[in-house]
Parts: sequence; C-alpha cells; structure tokens
Amino acid sequence: MNMNDFRLDGKVALVTGASYGIGFAIASGLAQAGATIVFNDINQDFVNKGLAAYKEAGIEAHGYVCDVTDEDGVNAMIAKIEEEVGVVDILVNNAGIIKRIPMHEMTAAQFRQVIDIDLNGPFIMAKAVIPSMMKKGHGKIINICSMMSELGRETVSAYAAAKGGLKMLTRNICSEYGEYNIQCNGLGPGYIATPQTAPLRERQADGSRHPFDSFIVAKTPAGRWLEPDELSGPAVFLASDASNAVNGHILYVDGGILAYIGKQPK
Repeated sequence: MNMNDFRLDGKVALVTGASYGIGFAIASGLAQAGATIVFNDINQDFVNKGLAAYKEAGIEAHGYVCDVTDEDGVNAMIAKIEEEVGVVDILVNNAGIIKRIPMHEMTAAQFRQVIDIDLNGPFIMAKAVIPSMMKKGHGKIINICSMMSELGRETVSAYAAAKGGLKMLTRNICSEYGEYNIQCNGLGPGYIATPQTAPLRERQADGSRHPFDSFIVAKTPAGRWLEPDELSGPAVFLASDASNAVNGHILYVDGGILAYIGKQPK
C-alpha cells in the first residue's frame, strides 16, 4: 500500500450545495488532501457566502450558480467548469432538502420536490460528468445518502424514498460504469452537530437533555452527535485511488446507529 494513494493532488472535485454545512466540511477535507474545489449553489448570495467561508479557511474554491434539477443548466455549468478549471475527477452529490410532513398531510407536489432535488438532481449531475470520466478512464462519484436509505421514520416519507432510491442509483452507476474505471459509492451520515441542529442539543431549563437529543444519544453506540469534519476522512478515502476496488458501496458514518437496537432500560 502506498499512502500517496490517499492524496488528491491534481484532482478537480465538484461538491454540490457546498456553501456551508456537511458539503462544506467534505469539500474542506478534499482540499486538505490536495484537490481543487469547485462547488455550486442555488443563488449568487449562497455562492458568495461559500466563497468567503472557503477563503477564511485558506481554500481557493471556484463557485457557480446552478440548480441541480435544471438539466440544461447543469450541462452548461459542467462545460464551463471543464473550460475554466478542468475535467471533474470527483463528484460529490451533496445538495438536498428534507420536508418533515406527515405523509397523509403531504401534497404530491411537496413529495415531488424532495424527489426532484434529492434523487433526480444526483442523476442529472452524474450523467453530466460521466462522459468526460469515461474519456479520461477514471472517475469518482460520491452520493450523500442517509440512514433513511435503510430506515423509515415519522414525517420523512419523501426523503426516505429519495435516499433509498439514491442508494440504488449508486449501485446501478457502479454496475453500468465500473468497466470504465469509474467508482460510485455513497456516504451515509448519521446525526451531525451543525448550527441547524444546535437547538436540539441545548440543555433544557431544568438541565435535562432535549427529548430528541436524548433519543439520538440513546440510539448511538458512540453516545454522542457526530462532528461535520468526521465525514472528511471517509470522503477522502472514497474520492482517492485507495478506494479503487470499492464500488457500489454505502459507507455509513453514523457512530454505529444502524448496527444498534438501542440502549436497554436500566
């Protein structure tokens, strides 16, 4: 084994929706491994905030405005990236949304919106970069899946359907393009401590945990929420030549939740 196989020097990595949060953490990890970072977001304001965040982190990133559900827009963005930065070697399909609505109260339009962004988006992005990867003879696609790729939970029917579909899209890209030395794998985050989840982790007035915080800690063998940068190492592995024999796999970075039935009552 050569430890240089984990390096990403000379590689162009495109991470969708990576202005902040999990996408930003993954892109930052890829940058530390030597990759040139490209990201997109839905509007210029988000892109500008992302560029400022990367600059503050000492990372020179390239930002583009693009909606991942707009096939023509995605194709135009990929052509522009290839012209201005280079062929995309690594695609991380991170952009996504979730709607927490009981299924019997959810409209078909709301369901379709989640499917469109969380499943159609990765399909559109992947098909846009695959031709150049085929021509180059190598490529990496990492789909950000979820524990909802395996489990159901109240109020997230559309998200679970999309992420379950993304798991199978991952396996099918592996099946269809493995012969071109393209590896497609998924990364399934557990519950991550982000600013968005901070209110759920604050202690109550009486000093007790928030009910959802207690639920997550009890369901996680690690006994804690995970940090965003804990996704970086697994992402670097899946983006690097060290994982060339790994294809069609979903790597769950969840602190052990999927392996655990839960803490027994004392």
